[in-house]
Amino acid sequence: MHESCTSFLVDLTRRAAVPLFCLLLTGCSTVDYYGQLARGQLQLLQARQPVQAVIDDPSTAPQLRQRLALSQQARRFASEQLGLPDNRSYRVYADLQRPFVVWNLFATPEFSLKPQLHCFPIAGCVAYRGFYEQGRARGAAALLNAQGLDTYLGGVEAYSTLGWFDDPILNTMLRWSDERLVAVIFHELAHQQYYLAGDTAFNESYATFVEQQGLREWHAARGSPASTEAGPRPREQFSELVLASRARLEALYASGLSDEAMRAGKQAEFDRLRRDYQQLKATHWQGVGYYDGWINGPLNNAKMLPFGLYDRWVAAFATLFDEVGGDWPTFYLRVAELGALPEAKRLIQLQALDAVRN
Repeated sequence: MHESCTSFLVDLTRRAAVPLFCLLLTGCSTVDYYGQLARGQLQLLQARQPVQAVIDDPSTAPQLRQRLALSQQARRFASEQLGLPDNRSYRVYADLQRPFVVWNLFATPEFSLKPQLHCFPIAGCVAYRGFYEQGRARGAAALLNAQGLDTYLGGVEAYSTLGWFDDPILNTMLRWSDERLVAVIFHELAHQQYYLAGDTAFNESYATFVEQQGLREWHAARGSPASTEAGPRPREQFSELVLASRARLEALYASGLSDEAMRAGKQAEFDRLRRDYQQLKATHWQGVGYYDGWINGPLNNAKMLPFGLYDRWVAAFATLFDEVGGDWPTFYLRVAELGALPEAKRLIQLQALDAVRN
Protein backbone atom coordinates (compact mmCIF):
# COMPACT_ATOMS: atom_id res chain seq x y z
CA MET A 1 0.00 0.00 0.00
CA HIS A 2 1.33 3.45 -0.87
CA GLU A 3 2.66 5.06 2.32
CA SER A 4 1.00 8.43 1.85
CA CYS A 5 -2.52 7.01 1.97
CA THR A 6 -2.20 4.42 4.71
CA SER A 7 -3.47 7.03 7.18
CA PHE A 8 -6.99 6.76 5.73
CA LEU A 9 -7.23 3.06 6.47
CA VAL A 10 -5.63 3.63 9.86
CA ASP A 11 -8.37 6.20 10.52
CA LEU A 12 -11.09 3.68 9.78
CA THR A 13 -10.06 1.61 12.78
CA ARG A 14 -8.23 4.07 14.98
CA ARG A 15 -11.12 6.48 15.26
CA ALA A 16 -13.56 3.75 16.11
CA ALA A 17 -11.73 3.30 19.39
CA VAL A 18 -12.74 6.62 20.92
CA PRO A 19 -15.07 5.29 23.64
CA LEU A 20 -13.18 2.05 24.39
CA PHE A 21 -12.37 3.15 27.92
CA CYS A 22 -16.08 3.25 28.78
CA LEU A 23 -16.14 -0.52 28.73
CA LEU A 24 -13.95 -0.41 31.80
CA LEU A 25 -16.63 1.53 33.63
CA THR A 26 -19.60 -0.66 32.85
CA GLY A 27 -18.84 -4.33 33.01
CA CYS A 28 -18.88 -6.71 30.05
CA SER A 29 -20.43 -9.94 28.89
CA THR A 30 -17.62 -12.05 30.36
CA VAL A 31 -15.21 -11.63 33.22
CA ASP A 32 -12.38 -12.59 30.89
CA TYR A 33 -13.17 -9.80 28.46
CA TYR A 34 -13.48 -7.28 31.26
CA GLY A 35 -10.19 -8.45 32.71
CA GLN A 36 -8.17 -7.98 29.52
CA LEU A 37 -9.58 -4.48 29.10
CA ALA A 38 -8.71 -3.55 32.66
CA ARG A 39 -5.18 -4.93 32.34
CA GLY A 40 -4.61 -3.21 29.01
CA GLN A 41 -5.80 0.20 30.16
CA LEU A 42 -3.80 -0.10 33.39
CA GLN A 43 -0.66 -0.97 31.43
CA LEU A 44 -1.14 2.10 29.29
CA LEU A 45 -1.64 4.36 32.29
CA GLN A 46 1.39 2.98 34.09
CA ALA A 47 3.61 3.44 31.02
CA ARG A 48 3.02 7.19 30.83
CA GLN A 49 5.73 9.73 31.58
CA PRO A 50 5.89 13.48 30.93
CA VAL A 51 6.87 14.24 27.35
CA GLN A 52 9.23 16.97 28.49
CA ALA A 53 11.10 14.50 30.69
CA VAL A 54 11.64 12.22 27.69
CA ILE A 55 12.82 15.16 25.58
CA ASP A 56 15.26 16.28 28.31
CA ASP A 57 16.65 12.78 28.85
CA PRO A 58 20.12 12.68 27.18
CA SER A 59 19.60 9.00 26.33
CA THR A 60 16.54 9.76 24.19
CA ALA A 61 17.14 9.09 20.49
CA PRO A 62 17.33 12.32 18.44
CA GLN A 63 14.50 11.27 16.13
CA LEU A 64 12.19 10.52 19.07
CA ARG A 65 13.12 13.84 20.67
CA GLN A 66 12.29 15.68 17.43
CA ARG A 67 8.90 13.96 17.01
CA LEU A 68 7.92 14.58 20.62
CA ALA A 69 8.95 18.23 20.36
CA LEU A 70 6.70 18.58 17.32
CA SER A 71 3.83 16.93 19.20
CA GLN A 72 4.11 19.53 21.96
CA GLN A 73 4.08 22.41 19.47
CA ALA A 74 0.87 20.96 18.03
CA ARG A 75 -0.52 20.39 21.52
CA ARG A 76 -0.03 24.06 22.47
CA PHE A 77 -1.48 25.22 19.16
CA ALA A 78 -4.56 23.07 19.72
CA SER A 79 -5.47 24.81 22.96
CA GLU A 80 -4.19 28.30 22.22
CA GLN A 81 -5.48 28.67 18.65
CA LEU A 82 -8.21 26.05 18.16
CA GLY A 83 -9.90 26.37 21.56
CA LEU A 84 -9.42 22.69 22.39
CA PRO A 85 -9.11 21.40 25.97
CA ASP A 86 -6.02 22.51 27.89
CA ASN A 87 -5.15 19.46 30.00
CA ARG A 88 -2.43 16.83 30.33
CA SER A 89 -3.61 14.71 27.41
CA TYR A 90 -0.87 14.38 24.77
CA ARG A 91 1.60 15.97 27.17
CA VAL A 92 2.60 12.51 28.39
CA TYR A 93 4.25 9.70 26.45
CA ALA A 94 3.94 5.90 26.60
CA ASP A 95 5.96 3.28 24.77
CA LEU A 96 3.88 0.09 24.70
CA GLN A 97 6.52 -1.94 22.85
CA ARG A 98 4.02 -3.07 20.22
CA PRO A 99 2.70 -1.70 16.90
CA PHE A 100 -0.95 -1.25 17.96
CA VAL A 101 -2.55 -0.24 21.22
CA VAL A 102 -5.73 -2.26 20.63
CA TRP A 103 -7.36 -4.40 17.96
CA ASN A 104 -11.00 -3.68 17.05
CA LEU A 105 -13.24 -6.53 16.00
CA PHE A 106 -16.22 -5.79 13.72
CA ALA A 107 -18.87 -8.40 12.89
CA THR A 108 -21.94 -8.65 10.67
CA PRO A 109 -24.33 -11.41 9.57
CA GLU A 110 -23.43 -13.11 6.31
CA PHE A 111 -26.18 -11.29 4.40
CA SER A 112 -26.34 -7.93 6.16
CA LEU A 113 -24.28 -4.79 6.55
CA LYS A 114 -25.70 -4.07 9.99
CA PRO A 115 -22.97 -4.50 12.61
CA GLN A 116 -23.20 -6.30 15.87
CA LEU A 117 -23.65 -3.44 18.34
CA HIS A 118 -22.26 -3.20 21.85
CA CYS A 119 -23.96 -0.55 23.99
CA PHE A 120 -22.53 1.13 27.05
CA PRO A 121 -23.23 4.20 29.20
CA ILE A 122 -21.41 7.40 28.15
CA ALA A 123 -20.16 5.94 24.88
CA GLY A 124 -23.52 4.73 23.65
CA CYS A 125 -23.58 1.93 21.08
CA VAL A 126 -20.46 1.06 19.13
CA ALA A 127 -20.01 -1.34 16.23
CA TYR A 128 -16.98 -3.24 17.52
CA ARG A 129 -15.29 -4.83 20.50
CA GLY A 130 -11.79 -3.74 21.47
CA PHE A 131 -8.99 -6.06 22.58
CA TYR A 132 -5.60 -5.11 24.00
CA GLU A 133 -4.22 -8.54 23.11
CA GLN A 134 -4.11 -9.57 19.48
CA GLY A 135 -4.38 -13.28 20.29
CA ARG A 136 -7.63 -12.73 22.18
CA ALA A 137 -9.00 -10.65 19.31
CA ARG A 138 -8.20 -13.40 16.82
CA GLY A 139 -9.79 -15.99 19.09
CA ALA A 140 -12.96 -13.93 19.40
CA ALA A 141 -13.06 -13.50 15.61
CA ALA A 142 -12.70 -17.25 15.11
CA LEU A 143 -15.66 -17.90 17.41
CA LEU A 144 -17.82 -15.44 15.46
CA ASN A 145 -16.70 -16.94 12.15
CA ALA A 146 -17.76 -20.35 13.44
CA GLN A 147 -21.23 -18.87 13.98
CA GLY A 148 -21.37 -17.87 10.31
CA LEU A 149 -20.64 -14.17 10.84
CA ASP A 150 -18.38 -11.97 8.73
CA THR A 151 -15.58 -10.43 10.79
CA TYR A 152 -12.89 -7.82 10.33
CA LEU A 153 -10.01 -7.19 12.73
CA GLY A 154 -8.22 -3.85 12.54
CA GLY A 155 -5.20 -2.64 14.50
CA VAL A 156 -5.65 0.70 16.30
CA GLU A 157 -2.73 3.04 16.84
CA ALA A 158 -4.42 5.65 19.06
CA TYR A 159 -7.68 6.38 20.83
CA SER A 160 -9.20 8.95 23.14
CA THR A 161 -10.71 8.43 26.59
CA LEU A 162 -12.71 11.64 26.08
CA GLY A 163 -10.82 13.39 28.87
CA TRP A 164 -11.45 10.82 31.59
CA PHE A 165 -7.72 10.02 31.63
CA ASP A 166 -4.64 11.88 30.46
CA ASP A 167 -4.24 10.32 27.01
CA PRO A 168 -0.61 9.84 26.00
CA ILE A 169 1.31 10.27 22.82
CA LEU A 170 1.96 6.60 22.01
CA ASN A 171 4.91 5.00 20.29
CA THR A 172 2.35 3.59 17.86
CA MET A 173 1.49 7.14 16.74
CA LEU A 174 5.08 8.06 15.95
CA ARG A 175 5.15 5.81 12.89
CA TRP A 176 3.00 8.40 11.14
CA SER A 177 4.19 11.41 9.16
CA ASP A 178 4.47 14.76 10.92
CA GLU A 179 1.25 15.80 9.19
CA ARG A 180 -0.71 12.85 10.54
CA LEU A 181 0.73 13.16 14.05
CA VAL A 182 -0.42 16.78 14.28
CA ALA A 183 -3.80 15.95 12.74
CA VAL A 184 -4.52 13.15 15.18
CA ILE A 185 -3.78 15.34 18.19
CA PHE A 186 -6.33 17.86 16.89
CA HIS A 187 -8.83 15.10 16.11
CA GLU A 188 -8.68 13.34 19.45
CA LEU A 189 -8.83 16.58 21.44
CA ALA A 190 -11.94 17.50 19.43
CA HIS A 191 -13.57 14.37 20.85
CA GLN A 192 -12.71 15.61 24.33
CA GLN A 193 -14.27 18.96 23.50
CA TYR A 194 -17.57 17.37 22.45
CA TYR A 195 -18.85 13.83 22.13
CA LEU A 196 -22.40 12.68 21.36
CA ALA A 197 -23.06 9.19 22.70
CA GLY A 198 -24.28 6.74 20.09
CA ASP A 199 -23.81 8.84 16.92
CA THR A 200 -20.53 7.82 15.32
CA ALA A 201 -21.09 9.66 12.03
CA PHE A 202 -21.74 12.94 13.86
CA ASN A 203 -18.77 12.56 16.20
CA GLU A 204 -16.27 11.54 13.57
CA SER A 205 -17.36 14.05 10.95
CA TYR A 206 -17.12 16.84 13.51
CA ALA A 207 -13.67 15.74 14.70
CA THR A 208 -12.50 15.26 11.11
CA PHE A 209 -13.53 18.83 10.29
CA VAL A 210 -11.66 20.15 13.35
CA GLU A 211 -8.63 18.14 12.24
CA GLN A 212 -8.73 19.45 8.67
CA GLN A 213 -9.42 23.08 9.55
CA GLY A 214 -6.88 22.87 12.35
CA LEU A 215 -4.23 21.71 9.90
CA ARG A 216 -5.03 24.58 7.56
CA GLU A 217 -4.57 27.08 10.40
CA TRP A 218 -1.44 25.25 11.62
CA HIS A 219 0.21 25.56 8.21
CA ALA A 220 -0.86 29.19 7.84
CA ALA A 221 0.53 30.10 11.26
CA ARG A 222 3.86 28.44 10.51
CA GLY A 223 4.07 29.80 6.99
CA SER A 224 4.43 26.27 5.71
CA PRO A 225 2.83 24.89 2.56
CA ALA A 226 -0.11 22.52 2.81
CA SER A 227 0.74 18.85 2.84
CA THR A 228 1.93 17.32 -0.41
CA GLU A 229 0.81 13.87 0.74
CA ALA A 230 -1.85 12.22 -1.37
CA GLY A 231 -4.90 13.51 0.42
CA PRO A 232 -8.61 13.98 0.12
CA ARG A 233 -9.15 13.23 -3.58
CA PRO A 234 -7.79 9.65 -3.72
CA ARG A 235 -9.33 9.06 -0.30
CA GLU A 236 -12.72 10.34 -1.43
CA GLN A 237 -12.58 8.39 -4.67
CA PHE A 238 -11.78 5.16 -2.88
CA SER A 239 -14.45 5.74 -0.27
CA GLU A 240 -17.03 6.45 -2.97
CA LEU A 241 -16.06 3.21 -4.70
CA VAL A 242 -16.56 1.15 -1.55
CA LEU A 243 -19.79 2.94 -0.64
CA ALA A 244 -21.23 2.22 -4.09
CA SER A 245 -20.34 -1.44 -3.65
CA ARG A 246 -21.92 -1.45 -0.22
CA ALA A 247 -25.14 0.03 -1.61
CA ARG A 248 -25.34 -2.74 -4.21
CA LEU A 249 -24.81 -5.34 -1.50
CA GLU A 250 -27.60 -3.83 0.58
CA ALA A 251 -29.94 -4.11 -2.40
CA LEU A 252 -28.86 -7.72 -2.90
CA TYR A 253 -29.52 -8.63 0.72
CA ALA A 254 -32.97 -7.04 0.57
CA SER A 255 -33.88 -8.89 -2.63
CA GLY A 256 -35.39 -11.98 -1.02
CA LEU A 257 -33.22 -14.32 -3.09
CA SER A 258 -32.15 -17.68 -1.74
CA ASP A 259 -29.04 -17.93 0.41
CA GLU A 260 -27.23 -19.68 -2.40
CA ALA A 261 -28.08 -16.91 -4.88
CA MET A 262 -27.11 -14.16 -2.42
CA ARG A 263 -23.85 -15.91 -1.63
CA ALA A 264 -23.00 -16.00 -5.33
CA GLY A 265 -24.08 -12.38 -5.79
CA LYS A 266 -21.98 -11.30 -2.84
CA GLN A 267 -18.86 -12.86 -4.30
CA ALA A 268 -19.64 -11.35 -7.70
CA GLU A 269 -19.90 -7.91 -6.07
CA PHE A 270 -16.52 -8.23 -4.41
CA ASP A 271 -15.03 -9.29 -7.76
CA ARG A 272 -16.60 -6.18 -9.32
CA LEU A 273 -15.21 -3.97 -6.56
CA ARG A 274 -11.70 -5.25 -7.26
CA ARG A 275 -12.12 -4.61 -11.00
CA ASP A 276 -13.46 -1.11 -10.37
CA TYR A 277 -10.53 -0.42 -8.08
CA GLN A 278 -8.02 -1.46 -10.72
CA GLN A 279 -9.71 0.81 -13.25
CA LEU A 280 -9.64 3.75 -10.82
CA LYS A 281 -5.98 3.07 -10.08
CA ALA A 282 -5.09 2.97 -13.78
CA THR A 283 -7.14 5.96 -14.96
CA HIS A 284 -6.91 8.42 -12.05
CA TRP A 285 -3.91 7.48 -9.90
CA GLN A 286 -1.33 6.84 -12.61
CA GLY A 287 -1.00 3.26 -11.44
CA VAL A 288 -0.22 4.13 -7.81
CA GLY A 289 -1.80 1.48 -5.60
CA TYR A 290 -2.84 3.61 -2.66
CA TYR A 291 -5.14 0.92 -1.26
CA ASP A 292 -3.73 -2.28 -2.74
CA GLY A 293 -3.26 -3.82 0.69
CA TRP A 294 -6.91 -3.37 1.56
CA ILE A 295 -8.42 -4.43 -1.75
CA ASN A 296 -6.19 -7.49 -2.16
CA GLY A 297 -7.02 -8.87 1.28
CA PRO A 298 -10.14 -10.89 2.07
CA LEU A 299 -13.34 -8.91 1.52
CA ASN A 300 -16.56 -9.28 3.49
CA ASN A 301 -19.38 -7.21 4.94
CA ALA A 302 -17.58 -6.39 8.19
CA LYS A 303 -14.58 -4.96 6.39
CA MET A 304 -16.80 -2.41 4.68
CA LEU A 305 -18.51 -1.15 7.84
CA PRO A 306 -16.32 1.86 8.71
CA PHE A 307 -16.63 3.57 5.32
CA GLY A 308 -18.81 6.63 5.20
CA LEU A 309 -18.84 7.23 8.96
CA TYR A 310 -15.88 9.57 9.23
CA ASP A 311 -16.62 12.14 6.56
CA ARG A 312 -20.40 11.97 6.09
CA TRP A 313 -21.04 15.43 7.60
CA VAL A 314 -17.68 17.16 7.21
CA ALA A 315 -19.15 19.63 4.71
CA ALA A 316 -22.00 20.39 7.13
CA PHE A 317 -19.56 21.28 9.89
CA ALA A 318 -17.55 23.39 7.45
CA THR A 319 -20.71 25.38 6.70
CA LEU A 320 -21.36 25.75 10.41
CA PHE A 321 -17.82 27.06 10.92
CA ASP A 322 -18.31 29.61 8.15
CA GLU A 323 -21.62 30.72 9.68
CA VAL A 324 -19.89 31.66 12.95
CA GLY A 325 -17.11 33.50 11.12
CA GLY A 326 -14.45 30.96 12.03
CA ASP A 327 -14.80 31.60 15.76
CA TRP A 328 -13.87 28.36 17.49
CA PRO A 329 -15.68 28.82 20.85
CA THR A 330 -18.90 29.75 19.07
CA PHE A 331 -18.46 26.83 16.70
CA TYR A 332 -18.20 24.38 19.60
CA LEU A 333 -21.34 25.87 21.14
CA ARG A 334 -23.21 25.37 17.87
CA VAL A 335 -21.95 21.79 17.62
CA ALA A 336 -23.27 21.10 21.12
CA GLU A 337 -26.61 22.66 20.20
CA LEU A 338 -26.84 20.38 17.17
CA GLY A 339 -25.99 17.39 19.30
CA ALA A 340 -28.72 18.25 21.79
CA LEU A 341 -31.44 18.05 19.14
CA PRO A 342 -33.57 14.92 18.81
CA GLU A 343 -32.06 12.60 16.22
CA ALA A 344 -34.62 13.37 13.49
CA LYS A 345 -34.25 17.14 13.87
CA ARG A 346 -30.47 16.85 14.04
CA LEU A 347 -30.47 14.95 10.74
CA ILE A 348 -32.58 17.64 9.07
CA GLN A 349 -30.21 20.36 10.28
CA LEU A 350 -27.15 18.45 9.11
CA GLN A 351 -28.71 17.85 5.69
CA ALA A 352 -29.49 21.56 5.34
CA LEU A 353 -25.93 22.53 6.29
CA ASP A 354 -24.50 19.89 3.97
CA ALA A 355 -26.62 21.10 1.04
CA VAL A 356 -24.93 24.52 1.18
CA ARG A 357 -21.67 22.94 -0.01
CA ASN A 358 -23.02 20.19 -2.25
